[in-house]
Amino acid sequence: MTQNQNNTFQKNLTRRSFLRNASVAAAAFAVTGTSPQRSFGANDTLGIGFIGCGGRANSHMQTIHWLKNDGGEAVDIVAHCDAYRPRMAKAADGYGGKQYTNYKDLLADPNVDVVCIATPDHQHGYQAIDAVKAGKDVYCEKPVTHWRQFDLTKRLAKEVKKSGRVFLLGTQGMSDSAWHQMKKLIDDGLIGQPIHAECGYFRVGDWGERGMPIDDTNAKPGKDLDWQAFLGDSPKRDFDVSRYFRWRMYEDYAGGPSTDLFPHSLTPVAYMLGVKFPSMVAATGGKYRYQEREIPDTFNMLVDYPEGITVAVLGTQGNNYDPRGKRGAGSRIPIIRGWEGTLTIEENQIVFIPMAEDWLVEASKKKPQRFKIEHGEDQVEFWRDFLKRCRAGNTKTLSPMDLGYCVQTACQMAMQGLRAGKIAKFDPVKEQILL
Repeated sequence: MTQNQNNTFQKNLTRRSFLRNASVAAAAFAVTGTSPQRSFGANDTLGIGFIGCGGRANSHMQTIHWLKNDGGEAVDIVAHCDAYRPRMAKAADGYGGKQYTNYKDLLADPNVDVVCIATPDHQHGYQAIDAVKAGKDVYCEKPVTHWRQFDLTKRLAKEVKKSGRVFLLGTQGMSDSAWHQMKKLIDDGLIGQPIHAECGYFRVGDWGERGMPIDDTNAKPGKDLDWQAFLGDSPKRDFDVSRYFRWRMYEDYAGGPSTDLFPHSLTPVAYMLGVKFPSMVAATGGKYRYQEREIPDTFNMLVDYPEGITVAVLGTQGNNYDPRGKRGAGSRIPIIRGWEGTLTIEENQIVFIPMAEDWLVEASKKKPQRFKIEHGEDQVEFWRDFLKRCRAGNTKTLSPMDLGYCVQTACQMAMQGLRAGKIAKFDPVKEQILL
């Protein structure tokens, strides 16, 4: 046997052994709900299964396809699941892979190593819990749960931690080196004690007819469309073609700026500041431009943290102007204020602005500084880093569940508080939202 033949044989043997072990693991999961830990070699192909085959999922499929064919990654799309069969069939025709109408059948597939969840918000948490219990590593689109599902968010955080699986939340802006560089500057004491931050999200778009087209105006529940699977734990309603295809417009399934957009803005700020759960959140906003939807198009929230820091998160979908520019999508560039200075971004530089000298003692006076940003946001590299951690069993991803839990709690407090007309508070001992 030649060396090349031997390498091929060893690779095939490793793969067969893995599949056999995975089959045993699937059987164990069916009985106990738990799955043994798995490990992957550098050359083992990771099989990706997609739960949800809509627009966001297709963006991820394109990324995986590129990583496989041009990016040098041993990865393959092996399975798809969607409650709307024509959408799933289109994805399978384009990328290959088995088709499942029930996501639990996809999770039982031993060829699926990693799951990408890109379904409506209210389904994420349940699917992610089942995925980690099935021994799969998970890339979950944001928001990690729906605005009304705080208890599910808490449960998911515990299940992810208990499982030891690798979990990445789809706030791909965390691939931007600016946030990691700024965090180090803050941790090193450059701005002194942090006290205040601003961030937000400004865009134009109602997520109505233009933003979420209806695939088929004549679509009906049946073998090609599972309306009950779509509803999940949301209020039971008769089928409505707009609710199914344009679900982001409706509060049963989405949260508008508070949970659909603000995770992009608040996640890097919470990460840089090192804050955890808020102590109090106040929110304002409403439908000020787009009346066809149920959810707000304009939303603002003030988040107080027990560390003595306030974060202002501002946004509207009625105007996209921001004088400071943007750092990824419509997310505005943050300002981080401390006792001794401020950090923000100008073009491709992190800018440190010291406090006016009149307010500082001589020992704390600092000079203005600028730091070049190493690289910007990159979804391809976000996925590549995640796959690397899946292979190594490294659960410390760029956007981990524990960070997502704290950020989503703030967003859920804001949305629930706005709807109740109250300021939301948080009990850190019981981990409960109080209205």
